[in-house]
Amino acid sequence: MTLPAGWTARRPTLDDVPAILAVVHAADTFAVGHPDFDAEDVEAALTAPFFDPTRDSWLAEDPDGRVVGCTLIDNPTGVGREFVEVYVDPERGAAVRAPLLARVLDRIAERAAERGLPALTARTTVFAPETRWAAELAEAGFTRVKRYVRMTRPLAGLPAEPPPPPGVDVRPLRADDEADLRLFHRIFDTAFRDTPDYEPVGFDQWREQLPRYAKVWDEWFVAEVDGEPAGALQSSDQALDQDTGWVRTLSVLPAYRRRGVGAALLRRAFTVYAAKGRAAAGLGVDLTNPTSPATLYRSVGLREERWTDMYERSVPAAGV
Repeated sequence: MTLPAGWTARRPTLDDVPAILAVVHAADTFAVGHPDFDAEDVEAALTAPFFDPTRDSWLAEDPDGRVVGCTLIDNPTGVGREFVEVYVDPERGAAVRAPLLARVLDRIAERAAERGLPALTARTTVFAPETRWAAELAEAGFTRVKRYVRMTRPLAGLPAEPPPPPGVDVRPLRADDEADLRLFHRIFDTAFRDTPDYEPVGFDQWREQLPRYAKVWDEWFVAEVDGEPAGALQSSDQALDQDTGWVRTLSVLPAYRRRGVGAALLRRAFTVYAAKGRAAAGLGVDLTNPTSPATLYRSVGLREERWTDMYERSVPAAGV
């Protein structure tokens, strides 16, 4: 599949960050109503582990030389699924999204061959307004596999944090303590083992990834029940530009579920967010998660705001 006549594609460099950000902002505003990336996020994507912009990414330029499209591949662990982003300016670049997707799929086929795998799974997301993108994905062999829901709640007038259930204690993570970081990782890793899409990552690799999102350590918490580790909550700064505190993951060990641990962790996070003047709290929930967390989230005041669909296809290795 080729680009329209007069349009060109090239590899990005860090000098292209402002142009890429403009495209991403236009795409995000169309999809979710507001920009959801900043320049630091773009630079992090271009310098991410297991990603080489000179081989794994494309920029599309219109006949006037304006950047109107960009592709990224995200696989922070170097194993498992490849997450694909194809950003286009919806007013000027819609015609190049399908050709850019085709190039990304060709590259994923090469990446599979380079890793000695018979195939790799590619995933990408579709927001409600992106009906053309959904159709292009279907034409390229993708199918919808799940739906995520963004849930939020206002923090104005947040009630005082209630006492946790008897025996439950919530404390801040001690980020400068190696043992506490290992404990946090163990809780997170164990709790997510029974979710269908979880790809385990060892402690050392997990720790290497922390600088990508761990910038608000005082918003990470550990829960204990009768002195035993039971749950953990990690926040990220991904929604600070929307004045929102964001729960990145909530982990409760199977033996302690439905005992008020998750609610206690969430309420502590909301209290800290509110004390910092945040207007809202939010998180994303996978509706296929067998632990049914949406019920818990509603119980602490979170409500559905919008949905995102996940699409997927298997990409055979090049030469197979």
